[in-house]
Amino acid sequence: MKSGTKDRRRVVVTGMGAVTPIGINAETMWASMRAGACGVKPIENFPLEDLYIKIAGEIRDFDPAKHVSSRKIQYGDRYSWFAGRAAEEAWTQSGLANPYPEPYRAASIIGSGAGGFSTIENAYKDLFVHHKKATNPLTLLRIIGSSASAHVGIEYGIKGPTFATCSACSTATHAIGIGLDYIRNGVVDVAVTGASEAVLTYGSMRVWQAMRVLSPDGCFPFSKRRNGTVLGEGAGILVLEDLEHAKARGANILAEIVGYGVSSDSKDMVNPDVEGPRSAMQMALDDAGITAGEVAYLNAHGTATTLNDANETNAIKMVFGEHASKLAISSTKSMTGHLLGAGGAVEAIACIKAMADGFAPPTINLTDPDPKCDLDYVPNVGREMPIKYAMSNSFAFGGLNAVLLFGAPPA
Repeated sequence: MKSGTKDRRRVVVTGMGAVTPIGINAETMWASMRAGACGVKPIENFPLEDLYIKIAGEIRDFDPAKHVSSRKIQYGDRYSWFAGRAAEEAWTQSGLANPYPEPYRAASIIGSGAGGFSTIENAYKDLFVHHKKATNPLTLLRIIGSSASAHVGIEYGIKGPTFATCSACSTATHAIGIGLDYIRNGVVDVAVTGASEAVLTYGSMRVWQAMRVLSPDGCFPFSKRRNGTVLGEGAGILVLEDLEHAKARGANILAEIVGYGVSSDSKDMVNPDVEGPRSAMQMALDDAGITAGEVAYLNAHGTATTLNDANETNAIKMVFGEHASKLAISSTKSMTGHLLGAGGAVEAIACIKAMADGFAPPTINLTDPDPKCDLDYVPNVGREMPIKYAMSNSFAFGGLNAVLLFGAPPA
């Protein structure tokens, strides 16, 4: 991740796939973002019982038999379904052969913050509520956090590095960053990267309720009325390639990953610190070898929690200086909810689409800005504008920070 390495390979994106509350493919998701659509709605997928948090970014009517081609993935957990669907979209768009003809030159790095959460909950219900003597025989394979990466690797004949990342809300961004480094340094030529999350269950909502970080009303990033985040579910997958490898096969290049920065606050498990996000953003700029003034759009972590939004605002000011007030910044979580580990990949796709269309998506629900969050958060309505470079921030519990910087496809 050091700039000035003359012999490192350039890495491009040739495929993207998304499963989100506002669209179960990347094109529909992006059209919804452009329109400022909101996927946060009353929960319908499970009984609410005594929950007082009754909203989420749910994916409704998802049928694995209909939406996932692989029979093997259909037998997995819900988070694997989402990953399989998004990976199929991304791999198909990339135009790569299936199975991949040089299997040891490809990687499958697909993370999850929680893994097979619904499978765990159902297994515990079987054992402790229904007093069954055994769980479903596939329980173990479904709950493992690396199941999605293994499923996808098997599906496309990948025999190179195949594993999951797990770093809470930075999971997908770390996965993409590792794939980037592997290709830059010649370990592989192709990497399927991203994350998937499916934690919308009764038990999960009880756990999150106990932390007092969820809003019962909605997701209002950077607003004076923000009172917590809103959980969502979904997946985001990027297919990465060495630039020369992509050119040699005539691939359609969507964007270049020009910078990556990672850091840890090393302060607190919950409360964010400004230095960690600041350093990760600066590292991404240094890695890319560009100035802060060249970035036109920033997809903020923007969780709608009181501490995060103000902290991120201050970190952006520290990194971008006078240019901070000229940046177009938005939190697309206002539309999708917080997809936890998958958020960074979905937001990376939003950055790539923003560059391609010359359009900064909005932060919806921003009718009453917090004076402490006084930057241009593209309130409520998106904006046509040229975007040469776009940055995506992911900041997680534990102070785990990861930032990606994208540029236009190389000429």
